[in-house]
Amino acid sequence: MNRPTRRSVLKTGAFFACCGMSPMRFARSQSAHSAVLPVTEIAGGVFAFAGLPEMMNAKNKGEICNVGFVVGTDAVAVIDSGGSVTEGRALIAAIRAVTNRPIRYLINTHMHPDHIFGNAAFSDADTVVVGHRNLPRALASRGDYYLQSYRDSMGVALMADIRIVPPAKLITDEEQLDLGGRHLTLKAWKPAHTDNDLTVFDQQSGTFFTGDLCFIDHLPTMDGSLRGWIAQLETLKAIKARLAVPGHGPVPSKWPEALDPEERYFDVLAGDIRQAIADGVPIAKAVKMAAQSERGNWQLFDEYNERNATASFAELEWE
Repeated sequence: MNRPTRRSVLKTGAFFACCGMSPMRFARSQSAHSAVLPVTEIAGGVFAFAGLPEMMNAKNKGEICNVGFVVGTDAVAVIDSGGSVTEGRALIAAIRAVTNRPIRYLINTHMHPDHIFGNAAFSDADTVVVGHRNLPRALASRGDYYLQSYRDSMGVALMADIRIVPPAKLITDEEQLDLGGRHLTLKAWKPAHTDNDLTVFDQQSGTFFTGDLCFIDHLPTMDGSLRGWIAQLETLKAIKARLAVPGHGPVPSKWPEALDPEERYFDVLAGDIRQAIADGVPIAKAVKMAAQSERGNWQLFDEYNERNATASFAELEWE
C-alpha cells in the first residue's frame, strides 16, 4: 500500500464531500484496514481521527476513542495514542504523511486503555510522554489488570506489543508546551471522569482536546466523581474554544454545546439516584432504574449505565 502524500491527506474532506461520505464515516470504515490512520485536518495544523462508539475488540483494534496531533513550526504534539500499538503506529504514519518534524510530546489525557495502549509505538522516537500528576499512580495500580483483562476481547496478537508506558512529564495544574510558534495549554482537572483527566487547548486554532471530560453519542463512563464532574462543567464551558475534539463523538464538535448531552444525562442520573436514596430503594434495584429515560439518547447505554449508577449511588449516599 502506498503511503499517502500530504496533499492526499488534506484533500480527504473535499473528496468525500463530493461522493456524499463524511471523513468521519470514512475513518470509521477504513481504519481497521489501513496502515495509515485516516485523520482529517479540522483546523490549520490540527488533525484528528474519530474512533468508533464500540467496546474495544480485535476487529476494531481498539480504535474507539478520538486521537489527534498538532503541528508547530519546530515539533509535533500527539494527543492520546489509541487503543493498541497497531493504532499508535498508524497514527505515526499519518503524522509522517503530513510532516517530518519531530514528535516531541505524546500527551495522555487519562489512564484508560483506549487512550494509552498505543504509547509503546512512540518509544523509539525522542518523544516525551506527558500526563496528569496522578497518572503514574493510576497506571501502576491498574496497568497489569488492563493488560490481562483485554487479552480475550483484543486477542493475543494485538496485545503482544502493548505495554504500560507512564508519563515522564507531569502536569500538576496548568502548563504550556511550545511547539515552535504554537503553544498548547495543558490543564490538570480535579476528579471527574477519572482522577487524572488532562485537557489540551491549542491557542492558535482555538481547538480544545477535552479527553473524556466530554462524551457525545457514547455514554459517559465514570471512574472518578459524578459530583466532581458536574461541579467542573461550568469551568469547562468557560474555555473560549472555537471547536472541540471530544474523547468520544463527532470530530470536530461545537463548543461548549458539546457538553449539553452529558450534562443532561448527569442531571437525570443524579436526580434518579438521589430520589431512590430518599425513598429507601435498595442499591441493587436503584441502579437498574436510574437514568432509564436516557436510554434512547446514547450508544453503549446498557454496557455502562448500571456501572455509572452504582458508582453514583456509593458517592451520593453519604452527601
